[in-house]
Amino acid sequence: MAHMASLSQVSCAVPVANDSCLRRSAFKTPKLSFGDKLCAPAFSLELKSRNKRFKSQYVVCMSVQQASRSKVAVTPLELEDAKEPPLNLHKPKEPYTATIVSVERLVGLKAPGETCHIVIDHGGNVPYWEGQSYGVIPPGENPKKPGNPHNVRLYSIASTRYGDSFDGKTASLCVRRAVYYDPETGKEDPSKAGICSNYLCNSKPGDKVLITGPSGKVMLLPEEDPNATHIMIATGTGIAPFRGYLRRMFMEDVPTYKFGGLAWLFLGVANTDSLLYDDEFTKYLRDYPDHFRYDKALSREQKNKSGGKMYVQDKIEEYSDEIFKLLDNGAHIYFCGLKGMMPGIQDTLKRVAEQRGEKWEEKLSQLKKNKQWHVEVY
Repeated sequence: MAHMASLSQVSCAVPVANDSCLRRSAFKTPKLSFGDKLCAPAFSLELKSRNKRFKSQYVVCMSVQQASRSKVAVTPLELEDAKEPPLNLHKPKEPYTATIVSVERLVGLKAPGETCHIVIDHGGNVPYWEGQSYGVIPPGENPKKPGNPHNVRLYSIASTRYGDSFDGKTASLCVRRAVYYDPETGKEDPSKAGICSNYLCNSKPGDKVLITGPSGKVMLLPEEDPNATHIMIATGTGIAPFRGYLRRMFMEDVPTYKFGGLAWLFLGVANTDSLLYDDEFTKYLRDYPDHFRYDKALSREQKNKSGGKMYVQDKIEEYSDEIFKLLDNGAHIYFCGLKGMMPGIQDTLKRVAEQRGEKWEEKLSQLKKNKQWHVEVY
């Protein structure tokens, strides 16, 4: 169940009848949706009735900012007890049979391609930590090894250990449907479409899915210092682990982890319709402006300083001085997305380092040694 954070009551003079601008902003507070949980600020309905009774009087209301910053209770809290992350609980030869809960298209009509948010019920039998991956074995036989199942495909998990239903029984994946277009005809060739991504995006609630894992330790969220800085750089579905981090930091009420640092997200996609989980991130920005920053690189809509397309490395360069200072002070930096993202990012970081009179190879070596550098590309 979602529950409201403790709210202190603040007296504020509100000329109800005359100030229509204030009435729009304060009295029509939107409902806050967290997955399938609905969290409506209790005072919004109350104020509507008060509004009728006190046409031109002043009312006492709660701080709108405080009231919107509710967090969601999670269970079971025993998931916090493990000292080490769970690893390879289910291997490819003995996968776990999970169930599809929902498949939801994440992107708008103008986005190139289709990306889906897929919730899988594992019944609490395949626990994981934020930043880990699940393997998925699509049905059918491996064309390269007739009689054998398909190879495992790895997908970064896009939820916290408690899942989108906050009960520790589901995991979410962020999957882009892989399609192939013939360069000569320009038409889609279904025979070359990605087997696993299309299987997942086409699946229906109740369908069974074979999963393995969880796997991976590189992208685990370091929690020793709850006031640390985390700089997250994602392209496309590489947003998955960062969605998990941010839900843990800002959405969930986890007694053992109270985040008080800075989370800075850079997301690179093609256009506005391609943005993933934008509503969640925008809400964190509104509710936690001192602890969250969110920068978008929209390659088909924005221009970089040279007049070319705006890619995520251009955004990094824009804030390079600040990023380098944060890294010098111990910030963690994470990269997740297609392999093709890294050369451009590395070139940018190297150029910036040289402009600052530093040797990038030495700096990178030090970041890795300090365990500040986290990369997962595919």
